[in-house]
Amino acid sequence: MRTHSSSPPARRQLEDRPRFALRVLQGFELLRDEEVVSLPMSAQRLVAFLALRRRPLHRVHIAGTLWTDGAEDNANACLRTALWRLRRLRASVVTATSTHLRLAEDVSVDARDTSALAAAILHGAGPGDGAVLHLAEVGELLPDWYDDWVVIEREQVRQLVIHALERLSADARAAGRFGEATEAALAAVAQEPLRESAHRLVVQAHLAEANPGEAIRQYRLFAELLRSNLGLEPSPLMERLMVAVRRPGDVVVM
Repeated sequence: MRTHSSSPPARRQLEDRPRFALRVLQGFELLRDEEVVSLPMSAQRLVAFLALRRRPLHRVHIAGTLWTDGAEDNANACLRTALWRLRRLRASVVTATSTHLRLAEDVSVDARDTSALAAAILHGAGPGDGAVLHLAEVGELLPDWYDDWVVIEREQVRQLVIHALERLSADARAAGRFGEATEAALAAVAQEPLRESAHRLVVQAHLAEANPGEAIRQYRLFAELLRSNLGLEPSPLMERLMVAVRRPGDVVVM
């Protein structure tokens, strides 16, 4: 049998290809083999748009969405310039045809990975170690970007993460892992401090661990937040939950 001292050309070419990672959570950052690639804003917007859309997009659609201030010819010229700048910086992260563009399939994207993890949790898959910590530290998608296509995607990611944290909290409480249940619920509260379902999960975790004082403290915190920010009171669901820590005739003092 003949042995080969080197890899086949195709495999060697793949191994020699730079590895790109795109971070759009907590800000934009493109890494090439762990080194930051500095992109102009036009190129950043193009790469982020393709990363969040996750499918081939028609050039005309991309240009019309990203460059809305001028005529169609000007928008198409801006798109060509952004692509030229990517090539000039050796940032080969876009796959192009004469009509369509997409993010190269081998580019890892943190928002995609996070969304996939959250979706798997919501569908009942085992989260694995560190899921709560990862979701708790996700941060906001492209903060300080205010394009409509960013705002919509940002909210989708945020809702996925919060619902996944709430699912992790409920599952952990059911399994008797009360510390993990509290941690996941508090992480959901941190994502949205006015979200009652997350606060209820914190209260439920404390009650399951026989810590009524902690449950009352969380209830008071939420009630004050809701009252001071929205002028509202906790829902009947929360009030019924608190019956468990009140003696007959008692009133929870705010």
